[in-house]
Amino acid sequence: MDKLTVRKQLTLAFGLLVFFLIGISILSIRSFSNSNASFEQYVTGITARANTAHRVRDAIDMRAVAARNLVLLTKPEDLDIEHKHILQAHANVAKNMQHLLQLAQQPGVSDEVRSSINKIDNIEKRYAPVALAIVDLALQKKTEPAIVKMNEECRPLLAALVAATDEYFTLTDQRSALILQEDDAQYILNRNILIGASVLSIVLAVLAGWLITRHLLKALGAEPRQLCDAVSLLAGGDLTGKLSIAANDSVSVLSALQRMQVSLTSVVSSVRQDSDTVALAAEEISTGNNDLSLRTEQQASSLEETASSMEELTSTVRKNADNAREANVLATTASDVASKGGAVVGQVMGTMDLISESSRKIVDIISVIDGIAFQTNILALNAAVEAARAGEQGRGFAVVATEVRGLAQRSASAAKEIKTLIDDSVSRVEAGAKLAAQAGTTMSEVVASVASVSNIIAEITMASQEQSAGIEQINQAVAQMDSVTQQNASLVEEAAAAAESLRDQASHLVQTVSIFKTHDGQVAAPARTTAPAPARASAKPLRLVPAAASSTVKRQAAPAKPRAAQAQAVTAGDWEEF
Repeated sequence: MDKLTVRKQLTLAFGLLVFFLIGISILSIRSFSNSNASFEQYVTGITARANTAHRVRDAIDMRAVAARNLVLLTKPEDLDIEHKHILQAHANVAKNMQHLLQLAQQPGVSDEVRSSINKIDNIEKRYAPVALAIVDLALQKKTEPAIVKMNEECRPLLAALVAATDEYFTLTDQRSALILQEDDAQYILNRNILIGASVLSIVLAVLAGWLITRHLLKALGAEPRQLCDAVSLLAGGDLTGKLSIAANDSVSVLSALQRMQVSLTSVVSSVRQDSDTVALAAEEISTGNNDLSLRTEQQASSLEETASSMEELTSTVRKNADNAREANVLATTASDVASKGGAVVGQVMGTMDLISESSRKIVDIISVIDGIAFQTNILALNAAVEAARAGEQGRGFAVVATEVRGLAQRSASAAKEIKTLIDDSVSRVEAGAKLAAQAGTTMSEVVASVASVSNIIAEITMASQEQSAGIEQINQAVAQMDSVTQQNASLVEEAAAAAESLRDQASHLVQTVSIFKTHDGQVAAPARTTAPAPARASAKPLRLVPAAASSTVKRQAAPAKPRAAQAQAVTAGDWEEF
Protein backbone atom coordinates (compact mmCIF):
# COMPACT_ATOMS: atom_id res chain seq x y z
CA MET A 1 0.00 0.00 0.00
CA ASP A 2 2.90 2.37 0.80
CA LYS A 3 4.39 1.85 -2.67
CA LEU A 4 1.24 3.04 -4.40
CA THR A 5 0.73 6.69 -5.24
CA VAL A 6 -2.29 8.63 -4.00
CA ARG A 7 -3.77 8.55 -7.49
CA LYS A 8 -3.37 4.77 -7.71
CA GLN A 9 -4.80 4.28 -4.22
CA LEU A 10 -7.84 6.41 -4.97
CA THR A 11 -8.22 4.74 -8.35
CA LEU A 12 -8.02 1.29 -6.74
CA ALA A 13 -10.52 2.17 -4.00
CA PHE A 14 -13.04 3.81 -6.25
CA GLY A 15 -12.43 1.12 -8.86
CA LEU A 16 -13.45 -1.57 -6.36
CA LEU A 17 -16.53 0.44 -5.40
CA VAL A 18 -17.44 0.93 -9.03
CA PHE A 19 -16.86 -2.79 -9.64
CA PHE A 20 -19.23 -3.73 -6.84
CA LEU A 21 -21.76 -1.14 -7.99
CA ILE A 22 -21.60 -2.57 -11.49
CA GLY A 23 -22.04 -6.09 -10.08
CA ILE A 24 -25.01 -4.97 -7.99
CA SER A 25 -26.49 -3.21 -10.99
CA ILE A 26 -26.03 -6.28 -13.19
CA LEU A 27 -27.59 -8.49 -10.50
CA SER A 28 -30.51 -6.10 -10.12
CA ILE A 29 -31.04 -5.91 -13.85
CA ARG A 30 -30.93 -9.70 -14.10
CA SER A 31 -33.42 -10.04 -11.25
CA PHE A 32 -35.74 -7.54 -12.85
CA SER A 33 -35.37 -9.33 -16.17
CA ASN A 34 -36.29 -12.68 -14.61
CA SER A 35 -39.27 -11.15 -12.82
CA ASN A 36 -40.35 -9.47 -16.02
CA ALA A 37 -39.99 -12.75 -17.93
CA SER A 38 -42.04 -14.60 -15.31
CA PHE A 39 -44.68 -11.92 -15.40
CA GLU A 40 -44.79 -11.98 -19.20
CA GLN A 41 -45.03 -15.77 -19.10
CA TYR A 42 -47.85 -15.52 -16.60
CA VAL A 43 -49.70 -12.88 -18.60
CA THR A 44 -49.07 -14.12 -22.13
CA GLY A 45 -49.10 -17.82 -21.26
CA ILE A 46 -51.15 -19.02 -18.31
CA THR A 47 -53.55 -16.07 -18.18
CA ALA A 48 -54.14 -16.09 -21.93
CA ARG A 49 -54.79 -19.84 -21.98
CA ALA A 50 -57.03 -19.62 -18.90
CA ASN A 51 -59.08 -16.79 -20.42
CA THR A 52 -59.43 -18.71 -23.69
CA ALA A 53 -60.48 -21.85 -21.78
CA HIS A 54 -63.10 -19.80 -19.92
CA ARG A 55 -64.46 -18.51 -23.21
CA VAL A 56 -64.62 -22.10 -24.49
CA ARG A 57 -66.48 -23.13 -21.32
CA ASP A 58 -68.90 -20.22 -21.60
CA ALA A 59 -69.61 -21.02 -25.25
CA ILE A 60 -70.19 -24.72 -24.37
CA ASP A 61 -72.60 -23.77 -21.59
CA MET A 62 -74.45 -21.36 -23.87
CA ARG A 63 -74.69 -23.97 -26.57
CA ALA A 64 -76.04 -26.61 -24.08
CA VAL A 65 -78.64 -24.20 -22.68
CA ALA A 66 -79.74 -23.18 -26.18
CA ALA A 67 -80.08 -26.86 -27.20
CA ARG A 68 -82.19 -27.61 -24.14
CA ASN A 69 -84.38 -24.58 -24.82
CA LEU A 70 -84.73 -25.60 -28.44
CA VAL A 71 -86.13 -28.99 -27.32
CA LEU A 72 -88.57 -27.46 -24.87
CA LEU A 73 -89.86 -24.51 -26.93
CA THR A 74 -92.77 -24.81 -29.34
CA LYS A 75 -93.11 -21.39 -30.95
CA PRO A 76 -91.40 -21.09 -34.33
CA GLU A 77 -89.98 -17.62 -33.61
CA ASP A 78 -88.49 -18.87 -30.33
CA LEU A 79 -87.06 -21.84 -32.13
CA ASP A 80 -85.35 -19.55 -34.66
CA ILE A 81 -83.83 -17.41 -31.92
CA GLU A 82 -82.48 -20.37 -30.01
CA HIS A 83 -81.22 -21.93 -33.22
CA LYS A 84 -79.21 -18.78 -33.93
CA HIS A 85 -77.86 -18.86 -30.37
CA ILE A 86 -76.76 -22.45 -30.86
CA LEU A 87 -74.98 -21.69 -34.13
CA GLN A 88 -73.25 -18.64 -32.62
CA ALA A 89 -72.20 -20.56 -29.51
CA HIS A 90 -70.93 -23.47 -31.62
CA ALA A 91 -68.85 -21.07 -33.75
CA ASN A 92 -67.41 -19.46 -30.60
CA VAL A 93 -66.52 -22.88 -29.23
CA ALA A 94 -64.72 -23.84 -32.43
CA LYS A 95 -62.86 -20.51 -32.69
CA ASN A 96 -61.74 -20.34 -29.05
CA MET A 97 -60.85 -24.04 -29.05
CA GLN A 98 -58.65 -23.50 -32.08
CA HIS A 99 -57.00 -20.50 -30.35
CA LEU A 100 -56.46 -22.56 -27.19
CA LEU A 101 -54.78 -25.30 -29.20
CA GLN A 102 -52.47 -22.70 -30.76
CA LEU A 103 -51.56 -21.32 -27.34
CA ALA A 104 -50.79 -24.84 -26.17
CA GLN A 105 -48.16 -25.16 -28.92
CA GLN A 106 -46.13 -22.18 -27.66
CA PRO A 107 -42.68 -22.87 -26.14
CA GLY A 108 -42.55 -23.24 -22.38
CA VAL A 109 -45.99 -24.96 -22.11
CA SER A 110 -45.78 -28.12 -20.03
CA ASP A 111 -46.89 -31.51 -21.37
CA GLU A 112 -49.49 -31.74 -18.64
CA VAL A 113 -51.15 -28.53 -19.84
CA ARG A 114 -51.04 -29.67 -23.45
CA SER A 115 -52.55 -33.05 -22.47
CA SER A 116 -55.37 -31.33 -20.59
CA ILE A 117 -56.13 -29.04 -23.55
CA ASN A 118 -56.02 -31.96 -25.97
CA LYS A 119 -58.42 -33.82 -23.69
CA ILE A 120 -60.88 -30.93 -23.84
CA ASP A 121 -60.54 -30.85 -27.63
CA ASN A 122 -61.16 -34.59 -27.96
CA ILE A 123 -64.30 -34.48 -25.79
CA GLU A 124 -65.51 -31.42 -27.75
CA LYS A 125 -65.06 -33.29 -31.00
CA ARG A 126 -67.35 -36.11 -29.66
CA TYR A 127 -69.81 -33.78 -27.97
CA ALA A 128 -70.34 -31.33 -30.84
CA PRO A 129 -71.94 -33.84 -33.30
CA VAL A 130 -74.32 -35.10 -30.58
CA ALA A 131 -75.38 -31.57 -29.69
CA LEU A 132 -75.93 -30.67 -33.36
CA ALA A 133 -77.95 -33.88 -33.84
CA ILE A 134 -80.22 -32.92 -30.93
CA VAL A 135 -80.66 -29.50 -32.54
CA ASP A 136 -81.70 -31.12 -35.81
CA LEU A 137 -84.24 -33.37 -34.01
CA ALA A 138 -85.66 -30.39 -32.14
CA LEU A 139 -86.02 -28.42 -35.37
CA GLN A 140 -87.82 -31.40 -36.87
CA LYS A 141 -90.27 -31.41 -33.93
CA LYS A 142 -88.97 -34.77 -32.74
CA THR A 143 -89.03 -33.90 -29.14
CA GLU A 144 -89.03 -37.38 -27.66
CA PRO A 145 -86.03 -38.69 -29.62
CA ALA A 146 -84.25 -35.43 -28.88
CA ILE A 147 -84.89 -35.79 -25.14
CA VAL A 148 -83.80 -39.40 -25.20
CA LYS A 149 -80.59 -38.52 -27.07
CA MET A 150 -79.96 -35.64 -24.73
CA ASN A 151 -80.29 -37.80 -21.65
CA GLU A 152 -78.45 -40.82 -22.94
CA GLU A 153 -75.62 -39.31 -25.04
CA CYS A 154 -75.40 -35.57 -24.53
CA ARG A 155 -75.44 -35.35 -20.76
CA PRO A 156 -72.48 -37.78 -20.17
CA LEU A 157 -70.35 -36.01 -22.80
CA LEU A 158 -71.27 -32.58 -21.44
CA ALA A 159 -70.40 -33.71 -17.92
CA ALA A 160 -67.05 -35.08 -19.18
CA LEU A 161 -66.36 -31.81 -21.04
CA VAL A 162 -67.21 -29.74 -17.95
CA ALA A 163 -64.98 -32.00 -15.83
CA ALA A 164 -62.12 -31.63 -18.35
CA THR A 165 -62.38 -27.84 -18.30
CA ASP A 166 -62.56 -27.83 -14.50
CA GLU A 167 -59.48 -30.03 -14.43
CA TYR A 168 -57.67 -27.56 -16.70
CA PHE A 169 -58.74 -24.65 -14.50
CA THR A 170 -57.42 -26.47 -11.45
CA LEU A 171 -54.12 -27.16 -13.25
CA THR A 172 -53.89 -23.48 -14.23
CA ASP A 173 -54.41 -22.37 -10.64
CA GLN A 174 -51.73 -24.77 -9.45
CA ARG A 175 -49.31 -23.53 -12.12
CA SER A 176 -49.99 -19.90 -11.18
CA ALA A 177 -49.39 -20.63 -7.51
CA LEU A 178 -46.11 -22.39 -8.37
CA ILE A 179 -44.93 -19.43 -10.44
CA LEU A 180 -45.79 -17.04 -7.62
CA GLN A 181 -43.83 -19.21 -5.18
CA GLU A 182 -40.83 -19.27 -7.53
CA ASP A 183 -41.01 -15.49 -7.98
CA ASP A 184 -41.18 -15.00 -4.21
CA ALA A 185 -38.19 -17.27 -3.70
CA GLN A 186 -36.23 -15.48 -6.47
CA TYR A 187 -37.15 -12.11 -4.98
CA ILE A 188 -35.94 -13.17 -1.52
CA LEU A 189 -32.69 -14.53 -3.01
CA ASN A 190 -32.03 -11.39 -5.06
CA ARG A 191 -32.88 -9.18 -2.09
CA ASN A 192 -30.44 -11.04 0.13
CA ILE A 193 -27.72 -10.90 -2.53
CA LEU A 194 -28.24 -7.14 -3.02
CA ILE A 195 -28.18 -6.56 0.73
CA GLY A 196 -24.99 -8.60 1.07
CA ALA A 197 -23.31 -6.83 -1.87
CA SER A 198 -24.35 -3.43 -0.52
CA VAL A 199 -23.03 -4.26 2.94
CA LEU A 200 -19.80 -5.55 1.42
CA SER A 201 -19.46 -2.38 -0.69
CA ILE A 202 -19.99 -0.21 2.37
CA VAL A 203 -17.43 -2.21 4.34
CA LEU A 204 -14.91 -1.99 1.50
CA ALA A 205 -15.56 1.75 1.09
CA VAL A 206 -15.05 2.36 4.81
CA LEU A 207 -11.91 0.18 4.81
CA ALA A 208 -10.49 1.89 1.71
CA GLY A 209 -11.25 5.34 3.14
CA TRP A 210 -9.57 4.43 6.40
CA LEU A 211 -6.50 2.97 4.68
CA ILE A 212 -6.15 5.92 2.28
CA THR A 213 -6.63 8.44 5.10
CA ARG A 214 -4.06 6.62 7.22
CA HIS A 215 -1.61 6.50 4.32
CA LEU A 216 -2.15 10.19 3.45
CA LEU A 217 -1.66 11.25 7.08
CA LYS A 218 1.49 9.16 7.19
CA ALA A 219 2.74 10.71 3.93
CA LEU A 220 1.86 14.25 5.02
CA GLY A 221 3.10 13.84 8.58
CA ALA A 222 0.33 16.06 9.96
CA GLU A 223 -3.11 17.33 9.20
CA PRO A 224 -3.38 19.42 6.01
CA ARG A 225 -4.34 22.45 8.10
CA GLN A 226 -1.19 22.12 10.18
CA LEU A 227 0.90 21.78 7.00
CA CYS A 228 -0.80 24.87 5.57
CA ASP A 229 0.03 26.85 8.73
CA ALA A 230 3.66 25.69 8.63
CA VAL A 231 4.02 26.59 4.95
CA SER A 232 2.39 29.98 5.61
CA LEU A 233 4.98 30.69 8.31
CA LEU A 234 7.80 29.72 5.96
CA ALA A 235 6.28 31.84 3.18
CA GLY A 236 6.10 34.79 5.59
CA GLY A 237 9.83 34.44 6.38
CA ASP A 238 9.43 33.04 9.90
CA LEU A 239 12.03 30.28 10.22
CA THR A 240 11.73 30.02 14.02
CA GLY A 241 8.65 27.80 14.11
CA LYS A 242 9.09 24.31 15.56
CA LEU A 243 7.64 21.40 13.60
CA SER A 244 6.56 18.31 15.53
CA ILE A 245 7.99 15.30 13.70
CA ALA A 246 7.55 11.68 14.73
CA ALA A 247 10.68 9.86 15.80
CA ASN A 248 10.72 7.48 12.83
CA ASP A 249 9.32 9.95 10.30
CA SER A 250 11.81 10.69 7.51
CA VAL A 251 9.73 10.56 4.33
CA SER A 252 6.67 12.70 5.12
CA VAL A 253 5.96 16.16 3.76
CA LEU A 254 6.31 17.63 7.24
CA SER A 255 9.77 16.07 7.53
CA ALA A 256 10.71 17.57 4.17
CA LEU A 257 9.42 20.96 5.38
CA GLN A 258 11.62 20.66 8.46
CA ARG A 259 14.67 19.90 6.30
CA MET A 260 13.77 22.82 4.05
CA GLN A 261 13.44 25.06 7.13
CA VAL A 262 16.93 24.05 8.28
CA SER A 263 18.38 24.64 4.80
CA LEU A 264 16.63 27.99 4.46
CA THR A 265 17.90 29.07 7.87
CA SER A 266 21.47 28.26 6.83
CA VAL A 267 21.09 29.96 3.44
CA VAL A 268 19.46 33.08 4.88
CA SER A 269 22.15 33.40 7.55
CA SER A 270 24.88 33.12 4.91
CA VAL A 271 23.16 35.54 2.52
CA ARG A 272 22.53 38.00 5.35
CA GLN A 273 26.24 37.97 6.23
CA ASP A 274 27.35 38.54 2.62
CA SER A 275 24.68 40.93 1.34
CA ASP A 276 26.13 44.07 3.04
CA THR A 277 29.59 43.23 1.72
CA VAL A 278 28.21 42.81 -1.79
CA ALA A 279 26.31 46.10 -1.54
CA LEU A 280 29.45 47.99 -0.37
CA ALA A 281 31.58 46.45 -3.13
CA ALA A 282 28.91 47.28 -5.71
CA GLU A 283 28.86 50.91 -4.52
CA GLU A 284 32.66 51.17 -4.79
CA ILE A 285 32.58 49.63 -8.26
CA SER A 286 29.85 52.05 -9.32
CA THR A 287 31.84 55.06 -8.02
CA GLY A 288 35.01 53.88 -9.78
CA ASN A 289 33.14 53.32 -13.03
CA ASN A 290 31.69 56.83 -12.81
CA ASP A 291 35.19 58.32 -12.37
CA LEU A 292 36.52 56.24 -15.26
CA SER A 293 33.59 57.35 -17.39
CA LEU A 294 34.40 61.03 -16.69
CA ARG A 295 38.08 60.53 -17.63
CA THR A 296 37.07 58.64 -20.74
CA GLU A 297 34.78 61.48 -21.76
CA GLN A 298 37.60 64.00 -21.24
CA GLN A 299 39.93 61.95 -23.40
CA ALA A 300 37.19 61.63 -26.01
CA SER A 301 36.78 65.43 -26.00
CA SER A 302 40.53 65.86 -26.54
CA LEU A 303 40.44 63.37 -29.38
CA GLU A 304 37.53 65.28 -30.87
CA GLU A 305 39.54 68.52 -30.84
CA THR A 306 42.52 66.69 -32.35
CA ALA A 307 40.29 65.23 -35.00
CA SER A 308 38.92 68.69 -35.81
CA SER A 309 42.45 70.08 -36.20
CA MET A 310 43.43 67.14 -38.38
CA GLU A 311 40.35 67.73 -40.48
CA GLU A 312 41.32 71.38 -40.99
CA LEU A 313 44.88 70.36 -41.91
CA THR A 314 43.50 67.71 -44.24
CA SER A 315 41.27 70.32 -45.87
CA THR A 316 44.21 72.72 -46.38
CA VAL A 317 46.47 70.02 -47.84
CA ARG A 318 43.63 68.83 -50.04
CA LYS A 319 43.13 72.39 -51.34
CA ASN A 320 46.88 72.70 -52.08
CA ALA A 321 46.76 69.38 -53.88
CA ASP A 322 43.76 70.55 -55.87
CA ASN A 323 45.53 73.83 -56.79
CA ALA A 324 48.69 71.94 -57.77
CA ARG A 325 46.58 69.58 -59.82
CA GLU A 326 44.94 72.54 -61.60
CA ALA A 327 48.38 74.18 -62.19
CA ASN A 328 49.64 70.89 -63.56
CA VAL A 329 46.69 70.80 -65.91
CA LEU A 330 47.33 74.41 -67.01
CA ALA A 331 51.07 73.72 -67.47
CA THR A 332 50.28 70.66 -69.49
CA THR A 333 47.90 72.74 -71.60
CA ALA A 334 50.55 75.46 -72.08
CA SER A 335 53.11 72.82 -73.01
CA ASP A 336 50.71 71.43 -75.56
CA VAL A 337 50.04 74.93 -76.94
CA ALA A 338 53.79 75.67 -77.12
CA SER A 339 54.39 72.37 -78.84
CA LYS A 340 51.67 73.17 -81.30
CA GLY A 341 53.21 76.69 -81.82
CA GLY A 342 56.61 75.13 -82.45
CA ALA A 343 55.06 72.79 -84.95
CA VAL A 344 53.34 75.73 -86.69
CA VAL A 345 56.62 77.68 -86.76
CA GLY A 346 58.28 74.65 -88.27
CA GLN A 347 55.58 74.51 -90.88
CA VAL A 348 56.06 78.28 -91.53
CA MET A 349 59.81 77.72 -91.94
CA GLY A 350 59.13 74.93 -94.41
CA THR A 351 56.71 77.14 -96.28
CA MET A 352 59.26 79.97 -96.36
CA ASP A 353 61.85 77.59 -97.73
CA LEU A 354 59.44 76.52 -100.42
CA ILE A 355 58.68 80.15 -101.24
CA SER A 356 62.43 80.91 -101.44
CA GLU A 357 62.96 77.92 -103.68
CA SER A 358 60.06 79.02 -105.89
CA SER A 359 61.48 82.55 -106.02
CA ARG A 360 64.84 81.22 -107.17
CA LYS A 361 63.10 79.19 -109.84
CA ILE A 362 61.18 82.31 -110.92
CA VAL A 363 64.51 84.22 -111.10
CA ASP A 364 65.89 81.52 -113.31
CA ILE A 365 62.79 81.65 -115.49
CA ILE A 366 63.06 85.46 -115.68
CA SER A 367 66.70 85.07 -116.67
CA VAL A 368 65.64 82.74 -119.46
CA ILE A 369 62.93 85.22 -120.51
CA ASP A 370 65.52 88.02 -120.45
CA GLY A 371 67.82 85.94 -122.63
CA ILE A 372 65.00 85.19 -125.02
CA ALA A 373 64.17 88.94 -125.18
CA PHE A 374 67.81 89.72 -125.85
CA GLN A 375 67.99 87.13 -128.61
CA THR A 376 64.71 88.39 -130.02
CA ASN A 377 66.05 91.93 -130.01
CA ILE A 378 69.15 90.79 -131.87
CA LEU A 379 67.03 88.87 -134.33
CA ALA A 380 64.77 91.88 -134.78
CA LEU A 381 67.81 94.04 -135.32
CA ASN A 382 69.13 91.63 -137.89
CA ALA A 383 65.73 91.55 -139.53
CA ALA A 384 65.64 95.33 -139.66
CA VAL A 385 69.08 95.35 -141.24
CA GLU A 386 67.97 92.82 -143.77
CA ALA A 387 64.77 94.78 -144.41
CA ALA A 388 66.79 97.90 -144.97
CA ARG A 389 68.89 96.05 -147.46
CA ALA A 390 65.78 94.89 -149.19
CA GLY A 391 64.63 98.38 -149.74
CA GLU A 392 61.08 98.99 -150.58
CA GLN A 393 60.16 95.35 -150.51
CA GLY A 394 61.38 94.87 -147.04
CA ARG A 395 59.66 97.89 -145.58
CA GLY A 396 56.75 95.95 -144.17
CA PHE A 397 59.04 93.36 -142.72
CA ALA A 398 61.08 96.20 -141.23
CA VAL A 399 57.98 97.52 -139.51
CA VAL A 400 57.30 94.12 -138.06
CA ALA A 401 60.86 93.75 -137.02
CA THR A 402 60.67 97.11 -135.35
CA GLU A 403 57.57 96.07 -133.45
CA VAL A 404 59.14 92.81 -132.47
CA ARG A 405 62.19 94.62 -131.28
CA GLY A 406 60.03 97.00 -129.28
CA LEU A 407 58.25 94.06 -127.70
CA ALA A 408 61.54 92.39 -126.99
CA GLN A 409 62.83 95.50 -125.30
CA ARG A 410 59.69 95.87 -123.22
CA SER A 411 59.89 92.18 -122.28
CA ALA A 412 63.46 92.62 -121.24
CA SER A 413 62.55 95.71 -119.25
CA ALA A 414 59.66 93.88 -117.57
CA ALA A 415 61.86 90.90 -116.87
CA LYS A 416 64.36 93.17 -115.20
CA GLU A 417 61.67 94.75 -113.06
CA ILE A 418 60.26 91.33 -112.16
CA LYS A 419 63.73 90.08 -111.36
CA THR A 420 64.26 93.10 -109.18
CA LEU A 421 60.96 92.43 -107.36
CA ILE A 422 61.71 88.73 -107.10
CA ASP A 423 65.14 89.43 -105.71
CA ASP A 424 63.59 91.79 -103.17
CA SER A 425 60.97 89.14 -102.29
CA VAL A 426 63.64 86.44 -101.99
CA SER A 427 65.64 88.62 -99.68
CA ARG A 428 62.56 89.27 -97.55
CA VAL A 429 61.65 85.57 -97.60
CA GLU A 430 65.14 84.73 -96.46
CA ALA A 431 64.78 87.31 -93.68
CA GLY A 432 61.37 85.78 -92.72
CA ALA A 433 62.90 82.32 -92.75
CA LYS A 434 65.61 83.49 -90.42
CA LEU A 435 62.98 85.06 -88.14
CA ALA A 436 60.89 81.86 -88.30
CA ALA A 437 63.97 79.84 -87.41
CA GLN A 438 64.60 82.12 -84.48
CA ALA A 439 60.89 81.81 -83.50
CA GLY A 440 61.15 78.01 -83.75
CA THR A 441 64.22 78.04 -81.52
CA THR A 442 62.39 80.30 -79.06
CA MET A 443 59.28 78.05 -79.13
CA SER A 444 61.47 75.02 -78.49
CA GLU A 445 62.95 76.78 -75.49
CA VAL A 446 59.42 77.75 -74.35
CA VAL A 447 58.24 74.12 -74.76
CA ALA A 448 61.22 72.86 -72.77
CA SER A 449 60.56 75.46 -70.04
CA VAL A 450 56.85 74.62 -69.93
CA ALA A 451 57.72 70.89 -69.74
CA SER A 452 60.07 71.60 -66.83
CA VAL A 453 57.37 73.65 -65.08
CA SER A 454 54.83 70.84 -65.74
CA ASN A 455 57.21 68.25 -64.28
CA ILE A 456 57.80 70.42 -61.21
CA ILE A 457 54.05 70.96 -60.75
CA ALA A 458 53.47 67.19 -61.21
CA GLU A 459 56.05 66.51 -58.50
CA ILE A 460 54.30 69.09 -56.30
CA THR A 461 50.95 67.37 -57.02
CA MET A 462 52.38 63.95 -56.16
CA ALA A 463 53.89 65.35 -52.98
CA SER A 464 50.56 66.96 -52.08
CA GLN A 465 48.76 63.69 -52.73
CA GLU A 466 51.27 61.83 -50.58
CA GLN A 467 50.80 64.44 -47.85
CA SER A 468 47.02 64.12 -48.20
CA ALA A 469 47.27 60.31 -48.03
CA GLY A 470 49.50 60.54 -44.96
CA ILE A 471 47.20 63.00 -43.27
CA GLU A 472 44.27 60.78 -44.28
CA GLN A 473 45.96 57.84 -42.57
CA ILE A 474 46.56 60.00 -39.52
CA ASN A 475 42.90 61.04 -39.68
CA GLN A 476 41.84 57.41 -39.90
CA ALA A 477 44.08 56.54 -36.97
CA VAL A 478 42.54 59.39 -34.98
CA ALA A 479 39.09 58.20 -36.08
CA GLN A 480 39.93 54.68 -34.93
CA MET A 481 41.19 56.08 -31.64
CA ASP A 482 37.99 58.09 -31.39
CA SER A 483 35.92 54.97 -32.17
CA VAL A 484 37.85 52.93 -29.62
CA THR A 485 37.43 55.74 -27.10
CA GLN A 486 33.70 55.85 -27.78
CA GLN A 487 33.54 52.07 -27.41
CA ASN A 488 35.47 52.35 -24.18
CA ALA A 489 33.07 55.05 -23.04
CA SER A 490 30.14 52.83 -23.99
CA LEU A 491 31.68 49.88 -22.17
CA VAL A 492 32.38 52.07 -19.16
CA GLU A 493 28.78 53.26 -19.20
CA GLU A 494 27.60 49.66 -19.44
CA ALA A 495 29.92 48.72 -16.59
CA ALA A 496 28.60 51.67 -14.58
CA ALA A 497 25.03 50.64 -15.36
CA ALA A 498 25.87 47.05 -14.42
CA ALA A 499 27.48 48.22 -11.19
CA GLU A 500 24.47 50.43 -10.46
CA SER A 501 22.19 47.48 -11.16
CA LEU A 502 24.37 45.27 -8.98
CA ARG A 503 24.15 47.83 -6.19
CA ASP A 504 20.36 48.00 -6.55
CA GLN A 505 20.11 44.22 -6.62
CA ALA A 506 22.35 43.95 -3.57
CA SER A 507 20.17 46.48 -1.76
CA HIS A 508 17.08 44.60 -2.86
CA LEU A 509 18.70 41.36 -1.70
CA VAL A 510 19.36 42.85 1.71
CA GLN A 511 15.77 44.07 1.94
CA THR A 512 14.50 40.68 0.77
CA VAL A 513 16.58 38.78 3.30
CA SER A 514 15.44 41.16 6.03
CA ILE A 515 11.99 39.52 6.12
CA PHE A 516 13.43 36.22 7.40
CA LYS A 517 13.72 35.46 11.08
CA THR A 518 16.15 32.78 12.21
CA HIS A 519 16.34 30.67 15.33
CA ASP A 520 18.63 33.11 17.12
CA GLY A 521 15.82 35.67 17.05
CA GLN A 522 17.71 38.11 14.84
CA VAL A 523 16.09 39.86 11.95
CA ALA A 524 18.18 40.70 8.93
CA ALA A 525 19.11 44.38 9.00
CA PRO A 526 17.45 46.48 6.35
CA ALA A 527 19.65 47.60 3.49
CA ARG A 528 21.44 50.84 4.22
CA THR A 529 20.76 53.68 1.87
CA THR A 530 23.83 54.30 -0.27
CA ALA A 531 24.70 57.78 -1.39
CA PRO A 532 23.93 58.38 -5.01
CA ALA A 533 26.84 58.51 -7.42
CA PRO A 534 28.14 61.99 -8.25
CA ALA A 535 26.49 63.56 -11.22
CA ARG A 536 28.56 63.28 -14.36
CA ALA A 537 28.26 64.77 -17.77
CA SER A 538 26.10 62.75 -20.00
CA ALA A 539 28.10 60.91 -22.62
CA LYS A 540 27.47 62.45 -25.99
CA PRO A 541 28.29 60.70 -29.23
CA LEU A 542 31.62 61.84 -30.71
CA ARG A 543 32.21 62.15 -34.44
CA LEU A 544 34.78 63.66 -36.81
CA VAL A 545 33.74 66.57 -39.03
CA PRO A 546 33.75 65.18 -42.60
CA ALA A 547 35.89 67.22 -45.02
CA ALA A 548 34.87 65.62 -48.32
CA ALA A 549 32.93 62.64 -49.50
CA SER A 550 36.11 60.87 -50.60
CA SER A 551 37.71 61.22 -47.16
CA THR A 552 34.72 60.49 -44.96
CA VAL A 553 35.63 57.97 -42.31
CA LYS A 554 32.77 55.67 -41.54
CA ARG A 555 32.95 54.53 -37.97
CA GLN A 556 30.89 51.71 -36.68
CA ALA A 557 30.49 50.97 -33.00
CA ALA A 558 32.07 47.69 -32.10
CA PRO A 559 29.70 45.08 -30.67
CA ALA A 560 29.38 45.18 -26.92
CA LYS A 561 31.68 42.69 -25.29
CA PRO A 562 30.25 40.22 -22.82
CA ARG A 563 30.12 41.68 -19.40
CA ALA A 564 31.88 38.65 -18.10
CA ALA A 565 35.05 39.83 -19.86
CA GLN A 566 34.81 43.18 -18.08
CA ALA A 567 34.62 41.73 -14.62
CA GLN A 568 38.28 42.15 -13.69
CA ALA A 569 39.63 42.69 -10.25
CA VAL A 570 41.02 46.23 -10.00
CA THR A 571 42.41 48.20 -7.13
CA ALA A 572 41.52 51.74 -6.18
CA GLY A 573 44.69 53.08 -7.84
CA ASP A 574 43.83 51.48 -11.19
CA TRP A 575 40.92 53.87 -11.66
CA GLU A 576 43.37 56.76 -12.11
CA GLU A 577 44.77 55.25 -15.31
CA PHE A 578 43.20 54.71 -18.69
